[in-house]
Amino acid sequence: MNQIKCPNCGEVFTIDESDYESIVKQIKDHEYMEDLERVERQHKKELDQAVMIAKADAEKAFTEKMNVKDLEIAKLNSAIEKQDSETRLAVSEAVKDAELAREELKRDLSELIGKKDIEIAKLNAAIEKQNAQSQLAINEAVKEKEAEISELEAKSRAMEESFRTQLAGKDETIAFYKDLKAKQSTKMIGESLEQHCSYEFNRLRATAFKNAYFEKDNDASSGSKGDFIFRDYGDDGTEFISIMFEMKNESDTTATKHKNEHFFKELDKDRNEKKCEYAILVSMLEADNDLYNEGIVDVSYKYPKMYVIRPQFFIPIITLLRDAALNSLQYRKELQTVQNQNLDYAKFEENMKQFKDAFGRNYELASRKFKDAIDDIDRTIKALEKTKADLLSSENNLRLANDKAQDLSIKKLTKGAPSVAEKFRQEAEEK
Repeated sequence: MNQIKCPNCGEVFTIDESDYESIVKQIKDHEYMEDLERVERQHKKELDQAVMIAKADAEKAFTEKMNVKDLEIAKLNSAIEKQDSETRLAVSEAVKDAELAREELKRDLSELIGKKDIEIAKLNAAIEKQNAQSQLAINEAVKEKEAEISELEAKSRAMEESFRTQLAGKDETIAFYKDLKAKQSTKMIGESLEQHCSYEFNRLRATAFKNAYFEKDNDASSGSKGDFIFRDYGDDGTEFISIMFEMKNESDTTATKHKNEHFFKELDKDRNEKKCEYAILVSMLEADNDLYNEGIVDVSYKYPKMYVIRPQFFIPIITLLRDAALNSLQYRKELQTVQNQNLDYAKFEENMKQFKDAFGRNYELASRKFKDAIDDIDRTIKALEKTKADLLSSENNLRLANDKAQDLSIKKLTKGAPSVAEKFRQEAEEK
């Protein structure tokens, strides 16, 4: 048990251990909080002081920077004022120069205008003179044109009368053909159109188509055939145009009417099989169709280089296509020449390749034999060098032997052999 005395009344209290520890803990917590608050106050005070110092330093540095900037601004303003003064002076001088140039330009312009006025007056006089001459020429030209117009009107009336006469003849011809068609069978109608085209071509063959071929297509080996094939050739025999013709006609009373387009596919097939460039259908079908009645109809949007014509355009379309192809004949010849040159060049390249291959093989064989010969020479050289060494060795041995022979004497030979020495001495005395 612990006793605690009240500091106010002096009364003594007795408390157990747990209460005592609780009170002590409260006192310690209270003291800790007071210390913490004191530390916080001290820290806050120091922080406020540091903030004030930093603020003062920042204000001082800012003031110093502002003073430097103010000084720089003052210098810049001074420089600007100086530059403005110089600029105003330069502008003033430039304005003066411009005024002087302007006055000089005015003087020059006045002089130029005076000269131009003189030239304009001269030109006006010349123009008036020219106008008078032109008017005279115009009047003469008008008279000539009026005379020409009168002459043309007279010719036009004559031509109109001629056309009327021809038209009346055409009407009679049409009526004749209509009557003829009415009297003919279907087979005869088709054959009459072919005969008409053949007659029209043969009438001009000798003069306009000297080198041309125009005959019936009688080759039906592929299952079908056209009516006529036209081919034309240059003076050197070069074909420059070919046309497959098909003629179609029918009686006005035929129950089942055919259309031109029904024959396009077969005509294109015949053209390709006979290797013709163009395909032309000469047709009297669809007599009321304005498209086919107006002239030559190009149907190449369905089949390439195919046309449909009425019989009256038979010769004109041959002439048009032939003339167009004839214009390109020279280009075809040049193209053929180039192609031949290309063939010659290809043949030359082939021959050159063959020559290179043969030369390469021969070079390889020669190189291999040359290498073998070099190897043989190397081997021979080695053998000769060995022989040389052997000969040199033999020469050395012979030299040593010769030296020994030169050094040989009777004394040396009889050394150790007194009887032989005596023998040589006696022979020497006898001599």
